[in-house]
Amino acid sequence: MSSKNTVQTQTRLLLALWDLGGTQQEVKKGQLTKRIISKGKKIADYQGVLEELQQQGAIAISNKGYTLTSPKGLEVLGDGLKSGNFKFEGTIVGTWAANALIKWISHIDIAVTSANVPVNGKGVLTDLSKGIASYDEFKSAALEVYDKLNYEYNFNNLVPIYRIRRTIGDQVSRTNFNDLLLEMQANDILQLQGGSVEDSAPDKIEDSVTTELDGLRCYATRLKP
Repeated sequence: MSSKNTVQTQTRLLLALWDLGGTQQEVKKGQLTKRIISKGKKIADYQGVLEELQQQGAIAISNKGYTLTSPKGLEVLGDGLKSGNFKFEGTIVGTWAANALIKWISHIDIAVTSANVPVNGKGVLTDLSKGIASYDEFKSAALEVYDKLNYEYNFNNLVPIYRIRRTIGDQVSRTNFNDLLLEMQANDILQLQGGSVEDSAPDKIEDSVTTELDGLRCYATRLKP
C-alpha cells in the first residue's frame, strides 16, 4: 500500500472510530467493520494499518475492539484530514462519513458565548465541552505535555507552542488555550518567547500565540519545577 493510500485508509479508520465514540469507550470490531469495510473486503485486510496506528499510539486494540487514544489519536486524525492525501473515492460518499466530517468541523474551535465566571480566583473556561474546565486543569495538562515533549524531542527547555496546542488538541478551544497559556506566563510558570518555528510553516505559526503587546510567541520555557 502506497503512503498516500495508507494515510487515506488510516484517516478513514480514525474518523470512523471518533464518530463511534472511540475516545470515550471501546468500539466493537463489528461496529467498525460495518462503517469502513467496502464490498469484497474484510477487517483482516486492514490489519496492517490498524497495527501501524497502534504502534503510533493513535489507537488501542483489544480482543473485542478498538479505542481512539487522546490526544495522539486525535492529532493523527486531524493531520490526516488536513493532508492533501485524504479524499473520498468514487462519486458517492457514505452518509456516516459526511455527517462525521460535519461533526468534526463543528467541534473545531467551538466557543460558548457565556462569560467566564471566577471560581476561587481562577477563571473557568467558556467552553466546557472540551474536557478541560479550569485553569488548574489546563496548567496540569500543559505542564505534563511540556515535560513529555521536552524529554522525547530534546527541545532543551524551548518547546514549540504549536506542539503543545496540537497535543492538548480539542480538550480546549483555541481562544481559551491562548488565554490560559498567557495566564501561566503571568503567574511565572512559563515564559513565552519569540522567534519563529523551525520551517516558518504558516500553520505552525498560526498555532503559536500572538499578542498585541508582545507579538508572535513561538516557544515556551518552564520557569517553575
